[in-house]
Parts: sequence; structure tokens; C-alpha cells
Amino acid sequence: MKKIVIIIALLVFFGIIFGSWYVKGYNKVVALNENVKNGWSQVDIQLKRRYDLIPNLVETVKGYATHEKEVFEKLAEARKGYFTATTVEDKAKAATQIEGFLSRLLMFRETYPELKANESFLKLQDTLEGTENRISVERKRYNDAVRELNAYIKSFYGRFFASRVGVTEGKYFEVAEAEKEAPKVKF
Repeated sequence: MKKIVIIIALLVFFGIIFGSWYVKGYNKVVALNENVKNGWSQVDIQLKRRYDLIPNLVETVKGYATHEKEVFEKLAEARKGYFTATTVEDKAKAATQIEGFLSRLLMFRETYPELKANESFLKLQDTLEGTENRISVERKRYNDAVRELNAYIKSFYGRFFASRVGVTEGKYFEVAEAEKEAPKVKF
């Protein structure tokens, strides 16, 4: 009888240890996955803010640079592409396209001295630059969350728990190769 009690006590002890290990690992992969989703949500909020500012910026610049219709059209197309994108990867791709067009648009101020002095343009430019900084910070946070999730998923125990929860590796928000070059503006 004493042996049975000891065996049952050991089984309960190991059951509790295994159960707490399982719950901890399961909860960790869920929390890491939620951090990635939250990180993307924060990037998405800042990108939406950027895209809400673009029409005002475009209208301000249009008055000075009416012959640059192509840039305005491409900017509008890329903005539309962001809102019609359904996946994180498609939204990230659209966001990197916008950055090139915005750089080109903001470079108009060098060619149009009146635009440099326009108060509306300067306020919009400052707001947009602040938004770009926020996007940069949120991208970093998102990529950090993806890195942490991916590292855990690739670990021995993490792979086990990720498969139980159905979590897959996150995708980094990377800048496209074409966007890494400085924009060239020709007039």
C-alpha cells in the first residue's frame, strides 16, 4: 500500500510539473503571436495616418507643381493599393512603394522656392515627417516581435507548442531593394 501511495504521489508530482510546463509553453507562444499581431496593428495605424495626410500634401503641392501629374497619379495608385491589400505582405509592399513617391514629392520644395515658404506645406511636411518617424519605430517594434516569435518557434520546445496553437513564423516588414536607393527627381 505504501508503494502505491508513493507511485501515485510521484505521478501526481510529475503530472503537475508537466502540466505547468505545457501551460507555460502554450501561453508563451500565444503571447508572442499576439505581440506580433499588435505590432502590425500599430504599424497599420501609423500607415493609415500617413495615407490620410497624403491627399492634403498632394493638394498643397499641386498648386505649385501642376506639371508633375505622374507622381500624383502613382502616389494615389500606391495609396489605393495599400487599402485594397489583404495580407500583411501586400500592405508592407504597398507601404514601401509609397515611401519612394513621398520622397520624390517632398523633394519638389527644392525646385519650387514658393513652396518652401508655404506655411501649409511646411506644417504638412512636419506632420508627415513625424508620422514617418512613428512608422519607423513601429516597424522596428513589429520586427522585434516577429524575431522573438520566430526564434521561439524555431526552438526545440517552441516548435512543439507552435504546432499545437497553429502559429507559424511571422513575416518581417522589410524595405524592398528598389526602395533602398535614394530617389531621383527629374524636372
